[in-house]
Amino acid sequence: MSKFTVLNHPLIQHKLTIIRNERTGTRVFREVANEIAELMVYEMTRDLPLEDVEVTTPMGKSTQKTLTGKKLAVIPILRAGLGMVDGVLRLIPAAKVGHIGMYRDEKTLKPHEYFVKLPSDIDQRELFIVDPMLATGGSANMAIEALKKRGAKKMRLVVLVAAPEGVKSVQEAHPDVDIYAASLDEKINENGYIFPGLGDAGDRLFGTK
Repeated sequence: MSKFTVLNHPLIQHKLTIIRNERTGTRVFREVANEIAELMVYEMTRDLPLEDVEVTTPMGKSTQKTLTGKKLAVIPILRAGLGMVDGVLRLIPAAKVGHIGMYRDEKTLKPHEYFVKLPSDIDQRELFIVDPMLATGGSANMAIEALKKRGAKKMRLVVLVAAPEGVKSVQEAHPDVDIYAASLDEKINENGYIFPGLGDAGDRLFGTK
C-alpha cells in the first residue's frame, strides 16, 4: 500500500484556509495555490539525495553538500494542475514540465484523456503529478496509468485537498505511488465535489464558470 501523508505545516494550513474562502478572488487564489505547492514540495523533498563537493569559500577550500543531480519533473493534470506548477518550479527551477489533459464528464463524472506531452526521458525522472483536487481518484488513476504506459517508474501525487474515496481508489490502483495532500477532507458530496473542499479549482484559478 502506498503512503498517504497530510502535510500539516502551519503555513500550509493557513494558506489553505485562504483559498477555501469563497470570497477569495482569482488573483489571490492563484498566488496562494502556488505558494502552498511550493511549501508542500519543500516538505516532500527532505529525502533528496546529497553528495559531497569541494568548494572554495572566501576563507579557503571546504567540502560541502550538493544535490546529486537527480532528475525531476512536474506533471500537471490539466487544467487545474497548472495552478501548482509555478510553485514547484520556484523551488526546483531545473525540473522538466510535462502535461496530461483530462476532462470530467459532468454526467458520469468519469475522466477522459485528451492530451499528453512529456519529457523524452520520462523513464529516468522522478515525477511530481500535481492536481489541486483528489476527489473520486478517476483523473489521478488515469494520469498515473498514462505515465506508466510511457515508461514512468517513480511518481508522487501532490494535491491540495483529498477526499477519503479518492485516496482509497489511488492506493488500490497504484500501490507504488505515494500521495501527499495539504488536507484530507470529509467526503465527496452528491455533485461529485469534495466537501468542504474549495469549489471548482479550475474555475477559481482561471476565472471561468
